[in-house]
Amino acid sequence: MTVYYVNSASGSDRNSGTGQNSAFATLSKVESLKLKPGDSVLLAKGSVFNEQFDIKYSGSESAPIKIGSYGTGAAPVIHSSGDGIHSLYASNIVIENLKISNTGGSGIYGGSVTNWTVRDVEIAKTGLSENAGAVTFRSSKNVTVEDSKISGVKGDGFWIEKVDGVKLLNNTVTSANGSTADAVQVNDSSNILIKGNHLDQTDASTPKGVIALVRATNAVVEDNVLTGGGFGISAPAGKNVAIRDNDISGYHGYSWSFAVGLGDQGNARDYDISGNHIHDGAWGVAVSGPSGASYSRTNIKVHDNVFDDLSQAALKVDRPASGSFYNNTIETGTKATSISPAIADAHTFTVNGNHTVANVETALASPVAKTAAVTEASADPAVVAVHDNLKIFTDTGDAHRGNLLENDSSDNDTLVLRRFGDETVGKHGLTLAGEYGDIHVDREGNYAYTLDETKLPDRSGHVSESFSYGINDGSSHHSDGDTLTVFIHMDGLLS
Repeated sequence: MTVYYVNSASGSDRNSGTGQNSAFATLSKVESLKLKPGDSVLLAKGSVFNEQFDIKYSGSESAPIKIGSYGTGAAPVIHSSGDGIHSLYASNIVIENLKISNTGGSGIYGGSVTNWTVRDVEIAKTGLSENAGAVTFRSSKNVTVEDSKISGVKGDGFWIEKVDGVKLLNNTVTSANGSTADAVQVNDSSNILIKGNHLDQTDASTPKGVIALVRATNAVVEDNVLTGGGFGISAPAGKNVAIRDNDISGYHGYSWSFAVGLGDQGNARDYDISGNHIHDGAWGVAVSGPSGASYSRTNIKVHDNVFDDLSQAALKVDRPASGSFYNNTIETGTKATSISPAIADAHTFTVNGNHTVANVETALASPVAKTAAVTEASADPAVVAVHDNLKIFTDTGDAHRGNLLENDSSDNDTLVLRRFGDETVGKHGLTLAGEYGDIHVDREGNYAYTLDETKLPDRSGHVSESFSYGINDGSSHHSDGDTLTVFIHMDGLLS
């Protein structure tokens, strides 16, 4: 196992390269060596190399070949009219602590490679002579890129194609430009983990989208912050895809712009879309596709997400699909669903257990507070609906034709409006003023409680308030009256 040193300022290709005082001067000199498993090539910090670095030889799983840096100061920089680092068929490679910029092609290109790790690498202004991904891997296996930064590149931030075993962890991509450029493009790949990344397409000169996950098998996209672009995550075809716990916002520019879209480029099966905060955009989750295509969309689960500040609906389903939309939180003013009548009539995509809130901040509160509220409510047999730190108790009253509000036994998070014949309690639902806030129930049965914190007493514990109301159905003079009690957990609301 040999360590080779390269210093563009003080080195010489006539040196042995095996010591800092006998460093090589160029990357081409390293390429002339037959690197062996366990060897390392260290570039001096402060060095600038104006050449493509070709990696021709493989390490082993227990002894990979490492490309890194040494010394103090700024990371060594590789410029090139071609790729920054280029390799075909090499396996078991680690690249770390470098900067690659101003390249004609990709910053890093790997074709038919296995077991590559790229970490703490900065890539900027790549793809100057072609629309290349800043980091490109094709027909490869087991590729990890972590803790790296990509900015101002002409093509995609990542271009991954036909790779089995992809991990993109804790990276930052800012402004991947180009008419067809996404921050991350993954095609025809499997066993994928995209986690903890910050991907921002807000300032891309011609943004397309943030993540394109095309025909993926066994993929997880979680805990990322995705901003800008024409869409957040396009997962148009695939199998066993989980998209969870991401923050997706700022996707604009088109009438079809969506946070998560699927079903428009092939069959989509077994998708789990959960725990995401989707806001400041057009559509939320769009299950769609071209007219006339016979793609199947089966077992699509959309649950436990938070939607707010959307110009379109939280869920769109306009092509045949099976799945469910449940236990989501939707801020008042955002439409919950847009499902074509044919699909609604087929009853293949169920909608239940969703709730509307006046402000999503409560829904985004700490899991501890939410768990405590649910646990306490579950132990109380009088509670018919729970929303975070708000409990709504069974309504009471001697109604002529039943209570105005009734609990739907199949949906313990929704209170349903009692109907008089074919009429609900008015075109716009019902709003009641209380001591500490107002409660509104819309004609679909969703409720929202708006709390005025300035009216709360200055103490911890619990506060309850009651709403009394009556209604009649007009010409037939049937009347109804009820009392509804709201129980507020102040400890959670004011923490």
